[in-house]
Amino acid sequence: MRREAVRLGEEVAQALEEGRPVVALESSVTVQGLPPPHNLQSARACAKAIRKSGAVPAITGVIAGEPVAGLKDEEIERLLDPKNKARKVGRRDLALARAFGYWGATTVSGTCAIAHAAGIRVFATGGIGGVHREAEQTFDISQDLLSIAGSRVAVITAGAKAILDLPRTLEALETLGVPVVGYGTSEFPAFYMNRSGLSLEYSVGNPDEAARLLRARWEELGQEGGVIFANPIKAEAEARPEEIAEAIEAALRDAKERGVKGKAVTPFLLAEVAQRTGGGSLQANLALLESNARVAGQIAQALATPRRP
Repeated sequence: MRREAVRLGEEVAQALEEGRPVVALESSVTVQGLPPPHNLQSARACAKAIRKSGAVPAITGVIAGEPVAGLKDEEIERLLDPKNKARKVGRRDLALARAFGYWGATTVSGTCAIAHAAGIRVFATGGIGGVHREAEQTFDISQDLLSIAGSRVAVITAGAKAILDLPRTLEALETLGVPVVGYGTSEFPAFYMNRSGLSLEYSVGNPDEAARLLRARWEELGQEGGVIFANPIKAEAEARPEEIAEAIEAALRDAKERGVKGKAVTPFLLAEVAQRTGGGSLQANLALLESNARVAGQIAQALATPRRP
């Protein structure tokens, strides 16, 4: 996607022009991923965490067909309005949205595409999509993976969503050439939980080390493609593993019985898990979103800071 195709918010445009740090945020988690009033509260908390780290937040979305990095408050409210029938927009949907003037909330893949075109190099999300369970039968693999692989964007995430097949997701990322780097951990986090039992080959311990890796990949070697920094949820905020596992299995059975498919699968499963855990998974989700935003702001700040000779 061309840079000229993306409308930048005024503050975001000025920050990029001045070389100041900017962090992209998706809008799908606000519009389709979290229930009210938690959705708006989370969006504001993430933006606040990014600002506190010294960076500028840039919520992405599609307004009447126009990709935007840096939505205004009133634009977010209009996306939330059911009358506008905001669509869930991934990378593949951007041209359709453009052609037909759709309103859309961007997913991880859509945000990666917009951030890459705009020159925003750091993106904070909750959990990425990946390889779904039983993908050998359904071929259900999130476009997030290909979009991350094709974008010069660092994605700060609490791992892949726990409803997915995590080992196969990691294998797919390796095949696509996407480094998955632990942030203060040597184990891939499992979204609501900070441990999955899956070890990571590489890790960094602070924002400066993360920035050093990004410079090496993009500036020194000239490589394309994104980097995932897996930032585990804090132990005190994580959900109970046994409860989550039981809720996911039950939600998967329900989805199969009801014939839920495609884009509807992830929001359905997340909502079912939240209900079955009495809101425990929701509280964990809110905590990890804010934590990822904070770390993303710190990494963006380190990446924007000139290196000493």
